[in-house]
Amino acid sequence: MKTSPIILALDQGTSSSRSLLFDSQLKVLAQASQPLESCFPAPGWVEQDPEQIWRTQKETMEQVLSLAGLRLDEITAIGITNQRETIIAWNRETGEALGPAIVWQCPRTADLCEDLKKKGLEPMFREKTGLVLDPYFSGTKMAWILEHYPGARALASQGHLAFGTVDSWLVNKLSGGRAHVTDPSNASRTLLYNIHQNQWDEELAAPLGVPISALPNVIDSSGMLAYTAASIGAIIPICGIAGDQQAALFGQGCFYTGMAKNTYGTGCFMLANTGEQVVSSDHGLLSTVAWRIGGKTLYALEGSVFMGGALIQWLRDQLGLFEHPSETEEMALSVEDNGGVYLVPGFVGLGAPHWDPFARGLIIGLTRASNKNHIVRAALEAIAFQTADLVQAMAEDLGEPVLQLRVDGGGSVNRFLCQFQADLTGIEVLRPAQLESTALGVAMLAGLGAGVWSGTEELKQLWNLGETFSPRPGDFSPMKAGWDKAVSRSKGWAQ
Repeated sequence: MKTSPIILALDQGTSSSRSLLFDSQLKVLAQASQPLESCFPAPGWVEQDPEQIWRTQKETMEQVLSLAGLRLDEITAIGITNQRETIIAWNRETGEALGPAIVWQCPRTADLCEDLKKKGLEPMFREKTGLVLDPYFSGTKMAWILEHYPGARALASQGHLAFGTVDSWLVNKLSGGRAHVTDPSNASRTLLYNIHQNQWDEELAAPLGVPISALPNVIDSSGMLAYTAASIGAIIPICGIAGDQQAALFGQGCFYTGMAKNTYGTGCFMLANTGEQVVSSDHGLLSTVAWRIGGKTLYALEGSVFMGGALIQWLRDQLGLFEHPSETEEMALSVEDNGGVYLVPGFVGLGAPHWDPFARGLIIGLTRASNKNHIVRAALEAIAFQTADLVQAMAEDLGEPVLQLRVDGGGSVNRFLCQFQADLTGIEVLRPAQLESTALGVAMLAGLGAGVWSGTEELKQLWNLGETFSPRPGDFSPMKAGWDKAVSRSKGWAQ
């Protein structure tokens, strides 16, 4: 029998499915990971196999228990965090997916978004959801599925259609089909959730043709939320659910108004806690739900960048510039500067603060002296430039400067990137000792829901600083001007 609480965190991301075990001091006891494939059936389109999402997540769950020498019935609680706006449709009766998951990066609904804007509907969506009309979000993906997936409309009319983000899909599978739920952090990314009233909104769903009956029940982010089915191995409470970026905000200990974090993952996502106030953005950021605990909702401002680590992955897999991302730091430092080279990663359009789904990637400023190290350095700098744009927009929306930035995600292990980020923004970059902030955050939510910890004051004591990157003196405005010029060239390219 277990002698102390153990939390199982399921971290389902865009490029991998992962499972981690945490003890009551938030020490990682074991972890397991499996890669997740994406496919690209048309230029810019991104899809995944829902069954592979479930299979890889279930297998890593079994692997991590085996590594720790534990049975599922020895687990205190489960937390689930997920890639957010990715949408899956399935048959409630059979539990079978109707087709591929449409991934958050996929811009296939750009034309639908433009049509909705032309109808004058963006102000309504903006006011009620805190989001912009962009193919990034789940609502227009649902509308596309209803038009293109065989049987979707018929199932909807029969009340048998289920739509869900990845958290909903995993809970449905874990519960043996009994639970169709999501939390407000995920619901608030769909274009269908009124963040002021904290409920699905018929006025938002109607223009998209999405039936409210197909959507999951919205429950708290922490608490006794659902239970696994005995067929999974044991009946265990699912006590935490949060979208990956909100989970990372929680895992970074950003419990109080004004605290901010940036995650360098597949994309880059900067969030600042705005407390119980919804802060509207005039600078291309999003207002979103951070989490809801005990019926109390906290909000955040968010800047979303679509290509962060995915850009480094592209340099490796498509251009073959290196074998492992760890090589990029040495490559970047091997040249004195970027040699005038800029890389704008508009592969699937540009996110905040530009919101241009028709932008495309470019490398500009090449000369005969340019080499692969300049391109790699330009890629790392592009990640920092995109984040700097978010820091500036966030300061303007909040009406006060961002004083420090807590960072996490795979890209944060790159010291060149962290230092350049500090230099470019002029603020301290704090990297925690535990970089698994997403899984950590949902483990914290699950533990709170299961009564392992009494509240955020207790959790605050468990956050540990790893390294601080302080800004160095220098004038970076010419480099920033070059970046802005390159971005302007990438906009509006696709038709």
